[in-house]
Amino acid sequence: MKTPWRDIAVSDAHVHFLSDNFFDVLSRQKGAPITDQLTHLGFEAPDRDPAALAARWVQELDHHGVQSAVLIASVPGDEDSVAKAIGHFPDRFYGFFMVDPTQTDAMDRVGRAIDKGMRGICLFPAMHRYSMSDERINALLENVANRTGTIVFIHCGVLSVGIRAKLGLQSRFDMRFSNPVDVHAAALRFPQINFVIPHFGAGYFREALMVADLCPNVYFDTSSTNSWVKYQGPMMELADAFRRSLDLLGGHRLLFGTDSSYFPRGWHRSIFDSQVNLLFNMGVTTDDAELIFGGNLRRILTPRVKES
Repeated sequence: MKTPWRDIAVSDAHVHFLSDNFFDVLSRQKGAPITDQLTHLGFEAPDRDPAALAARWVQELDHHGVQSAVLIASVPGDEDSVAKAIGHFPDRFYGFFMVDPTQTDAMDRVGRAIDKGMRGICLFPAMHRYSMSDERINALLENVANRTGTIVFIHCGVLSVGIRAKLGLQSRFDMRFSNPVDVHAAALRFPQINFVIPHFGAGYFREALMVADLCPNVYFDTSSTNSWVKYQGPMMELADAFRRSLDLLGGHRLLFGTDSSYFPRGWHRSIFDSQVNLLFNMGVTTDDAELIFGGNLRRILTPRVKES
């Protein structure tokens, strides 16, 4: 894709795959079908076949010149939808999936999903109300540690799901479990796992920065509008988060993402444009730009070759 630096192979680290099954899960939670409400709410109902939705995303990425993207199964149990998507387009997508480790079948789900080619496990402690120090998390991470090229994505900080609010669905999130400091012990215990904290910690920037500074296997993704800066004081802007992250972590531990999710909006181009302009005006080098906008993601998702 053309940028102020030069053509860059862009890979998006954060795209939600809102499959037909995703909306079926919300319908069950609401106790009534929601399909007839989607258009009114600004959402396009997806094709029942995940491969068709994946093809729509390929067309969208092609339109914007994006090389590849992470597709996230955005409710526990929807990993098969993304597995089918990446199975049809293995050169364009990486599959991530949400898991609730408090459920008795969590470990089996993780194993099956990774066997199907999924590359990232997404944990939402505040959503599912558990601590990162829970022994079930340690067991899950021990399993992941043996799967080369698999990363763990941990949502910290402020958490909201726009479509749930629009549908009037209650969100019983508990921010007591949102602090990135809770990632510290896990990252130290499992140095072979790469951990990703999205949105610069989503309001816990200081804490996320401390953890990432202490743990070289912790990365930030830059996705969304990053409106969390409003909690950081009147002088804090997104440019400050980038600048401080670059100063402490360097360009090799930032992953560009948009937090794109639904059609007809499609790929959130304005997020890309704003972050490109911000980083270029900051004087970020071409080499760092290539890492941030795709190189880092592709590197950490490349399975490591075991030494003989």
